[in-house]
Amino acid sequence: MKKIIILLTIMGIAKVSIGQDGYSTFRSKVRLGFTVNPLVSILKPQESGVNRNSAKAGLNFGLMADFNLNERGTYALSSGFQVLLAGSKLKYDGGKGLSDYKANPAEYNMKLTYIEIPVALKLKTSPDEGGIGFWGQFGTYLDFPVSGRANVVTTNGSVNQTFDRVNILPEMNRINIGMLLGAGIEYPLGGSLTGLAGITYQNGFVDVTRNGKWDDGRINMNSFALRLGVFF
Repeated sequence: MKKIIILLTIMGIAKVSIGQDGYSTFRSKVRLGFTVNPLVSILKPQESGVNRNSAKAGLNFGLMADFNLNERGTYALSSGFQVLLAGSKLKYDGGKGLSDYKANPAEYNMKLTYIEIPVALKLKTSPDEGGIGFWGQFGTYLDFPVSGRANVVTTNGSVNQTFDRVNILPEMNRINIGMLLGAGIEYPLGGSLTGLAGITYQNGFVDVTRNGKWDDGRINMNSFALRLGVFF
């Protein structure tokens, strides 16, 4: 996690260190900022034998970038480099789940960390007299897991056994791809700062857990997020 924070800091410093002669041209084509997005993530089983017990509150944060496709900036390619903290609780029937715990029914409280790269087409209205504009975006994202932990509770009759912080990263698929939708507003904060607020929805297409390891069919990860950010 420290390496991730250092990398985000370096990328932010690189933005403000651009030479003044080319700064105006750069800003007309590229907008950089930071975003912090509280979210709720949901692991959604697609087959019987696995049930979702609860969703999980999480966070998405990092660098965001808009690459303008026209002079007015009403069309842009939106991307970034972000950290996603997500997860969910899943209940597995006996015979399902990881081999060390599948002899009995078990609950997995999963805590997952991804590096996320969103890629979306962003459409924006021209600002009104107060400087407020509306935006919507549609695209995809690439998630690469960097950490996966689970607290596992197995049930044998009336006896529960707990296994804390089980490393499940090797049993996770190495990429997650899905659909990204979002909409919101932008508003001036003074000077060159522009605030951003909105709502985004992500619908995962790829099995989060490797089926050969879990025997659990397909597990998709979806999320709803409150998108907050500042462009510099």
